Amino acid sequence: MKKIKTVGVVGAGTMGAAIAQKMAQQGFAVILNDREEQYLEKGINGIKETLQQGVDRNVFSENMMNRTINNISTATDQNELKKCDLIIEAIFEDFDAKCSLFKTLDKIVDSDVILATNTSSFSVTEMAESVSHPERFVGLHYFYHAAKNRLVEIIPGKDTSDETVKAVKVFSVMSGKDPILTKDRYGFAVNRFFVPWLNESVRLLGENVATIAQIDAIAMKTFGIGMGPFALMNATGVPIALHAEKTLEVFGPSYLVSKRLEEQVEAGEDWDLSGTEECTYSEEQEKVVSERLLGSVFFVCSQILAEEVCTPVDLNRGAKIGLRWRMGPVDMMIRNGVERVKELVSTYANLYGEKIPGGIETSNWEMEYVTLDIVDTVATITMSRPEDLNALNEDVMEQLNDVFQKAEADSAVDTIVLTGSGKAFVAGADIKFFVKNIKKNSIDNIISFTSRGHDILNRIDKCDKKVVAILNGLTLGGGMELALSADVILALPNVKIAFPETGIGIYPGLGGTQRTAIRVGKGLAKYLILTGDMIGAKDAKEIGLIDDVISYDDLIDITEGVKRVPLRQESELVDDWKGISCLYGGSTYKEILEGNYSCDSLPSDRLERLTKVMKYKAPVAMDIAEELIDKGRGTQSELERLRDIFTTDDALLGLSSIGKKVAYSGK
Repeated sequence: MKKIKTVGVVGAGTMGAAIAQKMAQQGFAVILNDREEQYLEKGINGIKETLQQGVDRNVFSENMMNRTINNISTATDQNELKKCDLIIEAIFEDFDAKCSLFKTLDKIVDSDVILATNTSSFSVTEMAESVSHPERFVGLHYFYHAAKNRLVEIIPGKDTSDETVKAVKVFSVMSGKDPILTKDRYGFAVNRFFVPWLNESVRLLGENVATIAQIDAIAMKTFGIGMGPFALMNATGVPIALHAEKTLEVFGPSYLVSKRLEEQVEAGEDWDLSGTEECTYSEEQEKVVSERLLGSVFFVCSQILAEEVCTPVDLNRGAKIGLRWRMGPVDMMIRNGVERVKELVSTYANLYGEKIPGGIETSNWEMEYVTLDIVDTVATITMSRPEDLNALNEDVMEQLNDVFQKAEADSAVDTIVLTGSGKAFVAGADIKFFVKNIKKNSIDNIISFTSRGHDILNRIDKCDKKVVAILNGLTLGGGMELALSADVILALPNVKIAFPETGIGIYPGLGGTQRTAIRVGKGLAKYLILTGDMIGAKDAKEIGLIDDVISYDDLIDITEGVKRVPLRQESELVDDWKGISCLYGGSTYKEILEGNYSCDSLPSDRLERLTKVMKYKAPVAMDIAEELIDKGRGTQSELERLRDIFTTDDALLGLSSIGKKVAYSGK
């Protein structure tokens, strides 16, 4: 598989500059190319301005900003792009202009250089006819603002090779993106339903159903979004909506561009958004607008699923990550129920004389949140729910169990790798599940879920094959408990690990109090769980919580069977960690809070910080967690105290107040 180190971006406009910025932020060498120096200068200045805004908001440091700028070089001469492994075209949306560019690049670069178009609407297959090696040509559709929005659509053309697809998938993840894979259809996945949604809003305006302000307000309420369709068109450009909808007209009468949209573009004006905040509307207006917009989305998404343009998971991901919708379209269909969806889709289809799409059936709504990929003797299980930080819920746990059993049963497999997609390995359990069941007084559901989780993690723990957890990002609570069930734990350098449970009113209940103590000793286990401190990969290795820190290239080589898994390493604690182990190993947390401890090897400022942190934790959770660690009676002991903890007032308060400071009562 081709490894991408140097990236060329052709086009220094808003999109091209943002793509270049993101790649450079992630450590890639970037060559930004445009026809004239003035365009390059404008693009670089835009990047600097965006980066400075990030520094001002403490998103990243000034050193990070400087490193990003230094990773970008500029060129007006396209021959400079010869040194690139990947070149991304990001010029204006004109098919002939794009094809002409690729014909030029094709003559300049070597045959193994991957060429990618950022088109939002044209056929990748048709564009690939411009190059002599269509197998290395692919679509990479980025979303505004490309330096901040994590979504990218990967669109293989008819002749794009599997190797090219795999290489750009890996590159996308390494460049901080959450990729979805779509077939080469006009509009791909996201624009295929999003642009008609915009168009339908304009139709409602043209029919005098409601005003711009009313339609935006109703759309925001219906879809749980922060900007309505007219505000979004103003932000991205009203002509872009018209152009994108024009390319979709091939799909049928419901896709025809609204006359009112054409008139607005001809006038060269943005939509008038005045009155949005204080507008009111009737129940009838809300009903008509919400049903038409839902009908539009459900109709198009049912077509997408019937045509297998992408999976339902990726369709949801596109909306939630790319468009920042609170719920994906498939989520909304499931919530509405099949009969209601059929009613909305039928009404919408009849309005435009369209056929009802086959994807309307619930069999098309099944989600795959855990994937299995087997290469030679290595089976890689990926937690693939990045839009929710791969949080564990009932569906995810059962899918994990199913794919693990498949890998375990495969006689050719000798190593099973557990990893995650996106920014997280696993960011704990799905908090909403706990809150819902506490409020319903259904603690038995929580106990059943946790007990089932124990069964699954015990299966992983006792597996005869080598199980390797590779932490790729944020690893919290249940995520670390999952990793601790593996034989070897590796981590990428950017990983952050924490047990936040006692700070939200509960304790680690999936083996965390037991397996952590076995790995790092009771003192350090108590420190991690009673403080909830977030530690990085380096510290995690120093205390023995993980076995080694690896690069992303190592991760790929391990999953492809090219590189052997490093052996588990024992490490000697440095003085600071010895002091923390001594403190928590020889004293209860209450003794530490009272200053009644014998260990004096820690600096006073460190002791003060630890004491301050523990004062804000939930007392019952702290008591139970410490007792479980001290007694060390095995993972089953955690199940015995679940009812005690989840019936406390503190548990409901903590779980309902994630990210907020709360005062626990100890009840």
